[in-house]
Formats: sequence, structure tokens, C-alpha cells
Amino acid sequence: MKGRAGLVIGLAVGYVLGSRAGRERYEQIKGQALKVWNLDPVQEQVAKVKDFAASTAMALPSTLWDSAVKVTKAASSKGTTPGQKLDAALKTGQDQADDIADAAQSSASAVKDEIDDAVDEIAKAAKKPGGK
Repeated sequence: MKGRAGLVIGLAVGYVLGSRAGRERYEQIKGQALKVWNLDPVQEQVAKVKDFAASTAMALPSTLWDSAVKVTKAASSKGTTPGQKLDAALKTGQDQADDIADAAQSSASAVKDEIDDAVDEIAKAAKKPGGK
């Protein structure tokens, strides 16, 4: 799916930029693209992706906060030497960095999947007569 969308976008951009038909043809292409962009099914998918991306992005700060709290607790543990506190903070920091990387990767994958689904829905809507 990603390859097809990239190919279509690449061809469209190449055509527009390489076209010798001039400004008039560019305006026609732009007008058609705006018509597709403004179709209700397309805007529904855009709104879905925006909402999903915002909610997914909000999960990352909570992971960062939780990680910072854990590192702080490890660094301020009682009854240990400063060296042991540092070692505990470093180990916890490394573990939390892995957790943050996993959360970021998971968020990115989820957003990518949602965008792929939206592109599929937009393609279906564009193929229907009247765009609906």
C-alpha cells in the first residue's frame, strides 16, 4: 500500500513539476486535488487520523514522566552510598530509555497503520461515483 501511494504521489508531483502545459493545466490539477481533498469521506479519514495521532502522542509524555519518577526514586534511595545510588539511577535510566523507545516505536507504528487504513478508505471513496 505504501509503495502504491508513494508511486502515485511521485508521479503526480513529477507530472505537475515537469508539465509543459503551463499554469492552466496546473490549476486544473490543483482544482481536482482540492475536490478530492474536500470530499466528506476524505475529511472523515483526515479527522480520524488527526484524533488518533493526538491520542497516541499523549501516551508518550506519560511514559516519559513515569520514567523520570523511577530514575529519581532510584537516585534518592535511602541507606546506600552515593556510588550505589548513581549505579541504581544509571541502570534504571537505561531500562527506562528502552521503555521510552518501545513506547515511541509502538506509537509510530500505530499512527502509520491508521494512516494506511485512512489512505485505503480515501482510495475507495475516490473510486466511487460522485466520491461518496
